[in-house]
Amino acid sequence: MDTVFFRTVILWAVFFICLLSPSSNIKAELYEVRSYILDVDSDEDAVDEYISTALIPALKRHGIGPVGAFTNAPSDEAESKTVFVIIPHEDPSAMAHDRDVIQSDQQYQGDAAAFFARGNRDKCYQRISSELLVAMECWPKVKVPAGVTLNKNRVYELRVYESAHEKLGQLKVDMFNNGEVPIFLDCGITPIFIGQAVIGPYTPNLTYLTMYPSEESRLQAWKSFREHPAWKALSKVAKYKGTVSKIHKYVLVPKVYSEM
Repeated sequence: MDTVFFRTVILWAVFFICLLSPSSNIKAELYEVRSYILDVDSDEDAVDEYISTALIPALKRHGIGPVGAFTNAPSDEAESKTVFVIIPHEDPSAMAHDRDVIQSDQQYQGDAAAFFARGNRDKCYQRISSELLVAMECWPKVKVPAGVTLNKNRVYELRVYESAHEKLGQLKVDMFNNGEVPIFLDCGITPIFIGQAVIGPYTPNLTYLTMYPSEESRLQAWKSFREHPAWKALSKVAKYKGTVSKIHKYVLVPKVYSEM
């Protein structure tokens, strides 16, 4: 991406983030949800090699993380297999700085040389689709439970809640900020991050990632959520009805190198 264009995008992001940022004194993070979309000709192993040996080590050298990496679980019904990478940033200026320091990191360029040597005829993935999120008041920082990466049976859900327009989207954000997250926690749904879209293919939307010890616990947690008295009451609040026009749901398993 051209540097001038990238910085223009960042300036617009700063403007929108000022509108969307939590009202509390806690500084909201930014999240890039980067999706490497694969097809039958893609090389997932090469994508894994690049992310695990070049991208994540470079991000860690510059204090960026934790970085999550996931792919579709066998039970996921997504149209195409995807490698999802979650990259947190402290703020818009940090995001621009992070990009510059990674691109100028000579060790990164060397570690990624084989990946970048591929051409149009042997590329590793179909396309990258990204969205930029600003953390919400109900969950202003990414949280990874201690020791979670030791559990090889854990699963995740990435959900994208589209709204028909910005006013309805903001009402859904308000619904999360005013009661939905405590119900999550009471039902065994553990958020990793929750963010409102600044830029992305499904705006306006909010996007969140949640974690479960196993697939069985994921199913039970959502059953408990649907039956929870507080959710039944919250979902009947008139102003919150019809705030979501479409839900994209991805059941994910972590890559072995994921830090989430």
